[in-house]
Amino acid sequence: MDLSSLISEDAIFTGLRVASKKKLLKELSERAGELVGLKAQLIFDTLLERERLGSTGLGHGFAIPHGKVPELERVFAMVVTLDEPIDFEAVDDAPVDLFILLLAPEAAGADHLKALARISRIARTPGTLDKLRAAHSASAIYAILSDFSESDAA
Repeated sequence: MDLSSLISEDAIFTGLRVASKKKLLKELSERAGELVGLKAQLIFDTLLERERLGSTGLGHGFAIPHGKVPELERVFAMVVTLDEPIDFEAVDDAPVDLFILLLAPEAAGADHLKALARISRIARTPGTLDKLRAAHSASAIYAILSDFSESDAA
C-alpha cells in the first residue's frame, strides 16, 4: 500500500496551533470530516475511543491517531504538523508535533493494518521524521512521503 495513494496535498496541514490532545483530536476530526464528507463528531468519537485504549503516540514526537469509521468509503490519511509540540501521552513521554491520522472503513481489516504498518515504518526509518519536520509546506511533505513510498518499495 503506497502512502501517496492514501494522502493528498489537500490533506496535509502544517504549523497548526493546539493546546491539548483533546483539542488536537477535535481539530483533526473537523478537518478530516470536511475532506471525507462525514460528521466531525463521528470521527472524534472514533479517535477518542481508540486513544482510551492506549496512546497512539509512537515516540520521537510522532503519533498515528487512527480508527475505523462507519460510513467511510475508503482508507484515508491526513498529515498534521504542530507549531509547538503537545503532550500526547506517547510511549516515550516526549511531546508530539507530527501526526498522521488514519481512518478506515469498518470492513477494511487488512487494508487498515497494512496502512498502519506502512505509516509506522516512517518512524523507524532514520531521518524521515526530521525531513517531515523540516518541510514547511504541504507539497514538500507530500514529496517526502512519495519518495519514502518509492524507496521503501524498492
